[in-house]
Amino acid sequence: MVDTRTAPYAALILRITLGILFLAHAGLKVFVFTPAGAAQFFGSLGLPPALAYLTIAAETAGGIALIVGFFTRWVSLALIPVLLGAIAFVHGPAGFFFNNPNGGWEYLAFWIAALVTQALLGDGALAVRAGSAKTAPALSTRSA
Repeated sequence: MVDTRTAPYAALILRITLGILFLAHAGLKVFVFTPAGAAQFFGSLGLPPALAYLTIAAETAGGIALIVGFFTRWVSLALIPVLLGAIAFVHGPAGFFFNNPNGGWEYLAFWIAALVTQALLGDGALAVRAGSAKTAPALSTRSA
């Protein structure tokens, strides 16, 4: 049974954690690899280099949207293709375990599961905008 008193806070914690992770990954591409370096890496994978800039934008905007709770369900689902791309083009060939050389895909798979969970849970507590007209009013602490 779901505890309706604490479930909104569980969704809030998950939402903020996911948002921070996406901002951290965007920051890695901006501040460590640089956008030009990320574009060069994407090109080395046979992808359009401009896709790196789109990925950085998606991770940044998606991370912020998750943290503040703006269309949480839709943003969670929209970020899954970013991770599927990372599995297909970067981490998949390295195997399952993330500690394999070049990193495996276990962490990304768990991250996808967390995004699906967030999409099912909804905004949670302290969201700036409910993701659906059928959800409880924004900033409600009693609805998941």
